[in-house]
Amino acid sequence: MKRIMKYMAVPALAMALLSCESNTYEDLQDNPVVEGNVTYEQHVKPIIAANCLSCHGDGGVSSFRPLGTYAELKDAIQNTNLLDRIQRQNGEPGLMPQTGRMPQSNINMIVEWNMDGLLEN
Repeated sequence: MKRIMKYMAVPALAMALLSCESNTYEDLQDNPVVEGNVTYEQHVKPIIAANCLSCHGDGGVSSFRPLGTYAELKDAIQNTNLLDRIQRQNGEPGLMPQTGRMPQSNINMIVEWNMDGLLEN
């Protein structure tokens, strides 16, 4: 019985590894998050409002790096390591938001927004 369980575990592990979602830039290019281009107003602004502005908004502990406007977020993406920080795993130093990793779909949307040219509308 132990031998049968051992042989069943290998295919189960292989299937689990093969089903893992990849989140590379190349994968996003092949599998876009939305049809057409991702825009700040329609797609990204609600994600930032829900996940970032409690710290990066007016009066927040990180208000020195505001993310409440299109221009502020665009600047942060272009001139800081924001994309890297939102893609880190829970427990990694520098993860944003510090309260825990956003859902992968939100991260993918922000990454795709960057790939689409950081469009406002």
